[in-house]
Amino acid sequence: MYGVLIADDHPLVRAGFRQFLQTDPAIARIGEAGTAEQALAMSRNEHWDLVLLDIGLPGRSGLDILSDIIDADRDSKVLVTSAMSERQFAVHALRLGASGYLSKHSAPEELMRAVHAVLAGRHYVSADLANALKAEQERKRDAPLHQQLSTREFQIFCKMAVGRSTLSMATELGLSSKTVSTYRARIFQKMKFRANADLVAYAIRNGLIPGTMAIEPTLATEKPTHPSAAPGQRGS
Repeated sequence: MYGVLIADDHPLVRAGFRQFLQTDPAIARIGEAGTAEQALAMSRNEHWDLVLLDIGLPGRSGLDILSDIIDADRDSKVLVTSAMSERQFAVHALRLGASGYLSKHSAPEELMRAVHAVLAGRHYVSADLANALKAEQERKRDAPLHQQLSTREFQIFCKMAVGRSTLSMATELGLSSKTVSTYRARIFQKMKFRANADLVAYAIRNGLIPGTMAIEPTLATEKPTHPSAAPGQRGS
């Protein structure tokens, strides 16, 4: 018999996941957490065979606490869920130790397939995502700039895109402000940004901020524009 923890800040999403999980007689216990802090506390205080972890948790994101959840209980599996673009976040989630990645736009049947696969000790990504990741590997040389970032750099990139300060990022990630500043410099160097406005504009164009979608697939490989450039115009 299994225990599953649902970590998502939307009550309706938690209720929906609970409804589907309850159809499986092998799942005897279901818990809910609405914040990163709650998810971490519940992971440390009791064993969960599976944690359904939303990327878009308030405060510290799902990516921020993924490794902490695994460290709290090595026997727990983590299935990351997100309403945002799969390809943008799946690789980073899997690198951090997730056993699978599932879009919230998936059908209930796919949710249960993913849950069963992960509980059985297998990894799970959707067929569409698997094909997309394979195709991206084949054209890696032309990949969007943000895919050149390490997982930690990508975490900090996402926080910078929503306006987090160096101090707040350092606190959330358990790093020193100097270390965060070093990562920031690497991000700017790798992605050829000149100012924070370049970073924010790039994140919006590529659907990397919650509530946004990539404006146009062809823009994902463009270099960031200078703040003074007109919208849609490439920087020099």
